[in-house]
Amino acid sequence: MRDDSATDREASLAIRAAWLHYAGGLTQANVAKQLGIANVKAHRLIARATQAGAVKVTIEGDVAECMELEAELAERFGLSYCEVTPDLLEDGLPVRALGVAGAAFLKREIENGNSSIIGVGHGRTLAAVVRQLTKVDAGNVKFVSLLGGVNRNYAANPYEVIHRLADRTGATAYVMPVPVFANSVEDREVLLSQRGVQDVFDLAAKSELKFVGIGTAKPDASNVSTGMIEPAELDEVLARGGVGELLGNFFDAGGASVETSLTERTLSVSLEDSRGTRIVAVAGGKEKIGAIRSVLMSGRLAGLITDERTASALVGKLVAEQKTNGRKPTNV
Repeated sequence: MRDDSATDREASLAIRAAWLHYAGGLTQANVAKQLGIANVKAHRLIARATQAGAVKVTIEGDVAECMELEAELAERFGLSYCEVTPDLLEDGLPVRALGVAGAAFLKREIENGNSSIIGVGHGRTLAAVVRQLTKVDAGNVKFVSLLGGVNRNYAANPYEVIHRLADRTGATAYVMPVPVFANSVEDREVLLSQRGVQDVFDLAAKSELKFVGIGTAKPDASNVSTGMIEPAELDEVLARGGVGELLGNFFDAGGASVETSLTERTLSVSLEDSRGTRIVAVAGGKEKIGAIRSVLMSGRLAGLITDERTASALVGKLVAEQKTNGRKPTNV
């Protein structure tokens, strides 16, 4: 009698080995070391995944452990889409794993034609996604920035994401030629009154898919290092319990919006009316666990793409909370 569970585990292991070798860039010897198997078995598993047709530009197939994490996160946070990428042993921000997974998701969205307008944020993770995106004909799809990108640090270019998208897809792309945060409420009104700016905001509001990153409320966050937020402004966010950031909006650990002096000066698409749209975030890394959980708790996300270690940490927190509250932990 065939042991189907053993066969499934072997298939899952083959996909994981292929991920580590092709997406992670590990040698077969290092794959063997990471998985705790013999070199010859690592070679055989990678060959199996290749022969099965799983290895193309992307890797098709599911890793069982990642699927379990996806199901747990989707159920807990009401996500209609959740993808957990296998761990590629990256230090710090897992840009390679998230870039590969995010690019595959975006390519599918373009090819499926689910959205005529796709709104995009900016940041290091989304830049990694676009770098991994292969050339694809976007047809009539339009890309639009979801928030301003002008900042005080001209060495950083938030428009890199939208410009690269246009280059990779041949699509029409629209940028918001304004900062994320105006200097004053009055300045915000002046900026919005400029010719063409409101048109971009209206287009962004109509985007069926909003593909975004998640930021932190920490001194080393990119919105601080690029000069979008002054240290004193960040201190105010922290004093009021800010943990996670989504499109210039801050949330506390419980997912409640944090109102600060920045709130009325924010130049980004509104999160208040999300009817007819999906907000899908791509984010991960140890430093962002609290921020990702904060944004998930806000209920604003329809989807999340994250890495295995981050997902495990998020699920671990959920189990700990369930035990504290006297609830039976969900199997993970």
